[in-house]
Amino acid sequence: MSLRAGDDVVLPRSGDVIHVTKAASVQFTSPMLFRVIRVHDWPTYEGWVWLDGYELNSAGDAVERRSIFVQVNGLRPVGKAPDPRARNGGRHPVTRPAAVPTRTLRANR
Repeated sequence: MSLRAGDDVVLPRSGDVIHVTKAASVQFTSPMLFRVIRVHDWPTYEGWVWLDGYELNSAGDAVERRSIFVQVNGLRPVGKAPDPRARNGGRHPVTRPAAVPTRTLRANR
């Protein structure tokens, strides 16, 4: 997580993975991992923030997109999300056009 200029609280940034528990909000009685997409700058209560992101499973895969309202002091940083390209060999698959059948043309003699 990083500190934004002018703020006195540490806010997550896009790509951060955080552990969200009951300490962040009473609605999270079951802890979850959450990958942040965006931190909204909407006016809220002091120390609270709206986050958009993905709930992650134990393998780090996104299972559900969510918007959550949480206390920043209750969030625990886990790290950066794993790069999905690293799991897939580092590149996107190349799409090749289908083979087009050819036929030989004969010239009239």
